Parts: sequence; structure tokens; C-alpha cells
Amino acid sequence: MEDKAIINMDRTIQVNKLKNIIETTLDADKASDIAVIDLAKKSSLADYMIVATGLSQKHIVAIAERLIDKLEALGFTHIPVEGKSSDWIVVDAGNIIIHLFRGETRSLYNLEKMWAMPAMAEAAM
Repeated sequence: MEDKAIINMDRTIQVNKLKNIIETTLDADKASDIAVIDLAKKSSLADYMIVATGLSQKHIVAIAERLIDKLEALGFTHIPVEGKSSDWIVVDAGNIIIHLFRGETRSLYNLEKMWAMPAMAEAAM
């Protein structure tokens, strides 16, 4: 049991470091309204979802490309990306999913509100 706690702690530290690197990269590329949503107790999909806004479609493409370059430099070899020619780009960094939106599109889908709901186990209590 103690070994499992150490493994989980190491994984948590790794995920948190990656989260910080992603946030720093988004901020450096002038993404705005960066929101980090903790999914750990809400979904098995990922540990975190990061949502950010770009000024235009070209801006979010540039942000996504820079983020992918950063992830590749960290050793990621397969980085799924969806929506490279739209107003919403999703970058899958494994334990962290990054959504890049143009402002109007972000307002329309409002992912933060959807994922702000309490975890199912907490809601049932």
C-alpha cells in the first residue's frame, strides 16, 4: 500500500509540473483567460482540463503549434490534435487536455460551467 502511494505521488508531481509548463507556455503566447479545471474526481478522461482564449483563429493555431513544440521537447511522441482549422482546437497531452478557443466560441460552449459541477460522488451525498 505504501509503494502505491509513492507511485501516485510521483505521478501527481509529474502531472502538476506538466500543468505548470502548459500554463506558462500559454501565457507566454498571449493566450487569455486561462482556466484550469481539476477533473481528477469528476472524470477518468484526464486529471486536468485547461481552457484558454486566443484573439483569432490564426492566434489559436499559433498557440497550439507552440504548445505541441513544447510537448515534443518534453518527450511526447504522439500528441493528438483536433480542429486545427476551426475556432476550437483541442490538444491531448495525456493527463491534461487543452482547449483553445476564439472568444465567441468559448462563450458558446462554456466548458468551465459544464465541468464546474461537483463530482458525482459528492453530489450524491
